[in-house]
Amino acid sequence: MPGISTPQPRRSVTVIGLGPMGQAMAGAFLDSGYDVTVWNRTASRADDLVARGAVLAPDVEKALAANELVVLSLTDYDAVYATLTPAETALTGRVLVNLSSDTPEKARAAARWAAERGAVQLTGGVTVPPSGIGKAESSTFYSGPREVFDRHRTALEVITGRADHQGEDPGLAALMYQIGMVMFWTSMLSFWQAVALADANGLKAADILPHAVETAHSLPGFFSFYAERVDAGVHTGDVDRLAMGTASVEHVLHTHADAGVGTALPAAVVELFRRGMDAGHAADSFSSLVELLKKSEA
Repeated sequence: MPGISTPQPRRSVTVIGLGPMGQAMAGAFLDSGYDVTVWNRTASRADDLVARGAVLAPDVEKALAANELVVLSLTDYDAVYATLTPAETALTGRVLVNLSSDTPEKARAAARWAAERGAVQLTGGVTVPPSGIGKAESSTFYSGPREVFDRHRTALEVITGRADHQGEDPGLAALMYQIGMVMFWTSMLSFWQAVALADANGLKAADILPHAVETAHSLPGFFSFYAERVDAGVHTGDVDRLAMGTASVEHVLHTHADAGVGTALPAAVVELFRRGMDAGHAADSFSSLVELLKKSEA
């Protein structure tokens, strides 16, 4: 009838783990009008959230009982078990959005563990720091039951504006997250190495920043060029050759040694290139190194 509004369904969530990421997530839910229940081993971390309207559960069992949707923001899966096991009788019927960082295999094991206790796990891999939580342009990988993901998608998009379902396998989101991390940490370490080399030669990080940014911006073009060739197993030396690349990385190593800068990182790169040379790839593209990386060194 005109003038009569339809009551909106209650939107509620529990957030367990209130480090910087968990606090940001709980805050984003509060900003979006959710009823938020929180729990953290150190209860004082919830003070600001409680002041904004969150409810601090006295224990994990009551935190789980408060809502169907439970967001876990803990250090790793060992912390997940340590937190939830004492209250596992309260897991029945819960959807655990496990945003804790760990390996794909541990994500799969945790999904089985949850299922055995009547819960469903959606594995998540958040691709931004706490400052990116609640932003429309930020994204999170998810994997697990598609129906559960679709049912809670609106809530997941509060955490980050983009929620990217990778598939039913609960390990896929963790895999995508770790792929991002191997690129992030290695890339950042290369920048620290460049800063160290610059410093040894009287330059500051700010002095090399434009060059570093320009170099980083060139990488997507290389990724796109080599991806198709790598998938096809094509490593012909028509564009570059490993022998030339080896000479280049050796020059990098020598430059660091001459400057008296730590050489652990460039030496590791040289060692990998030399392994490729020893395997007979001197005339092939340096993309052939991916074939070495696919194999365990054991």
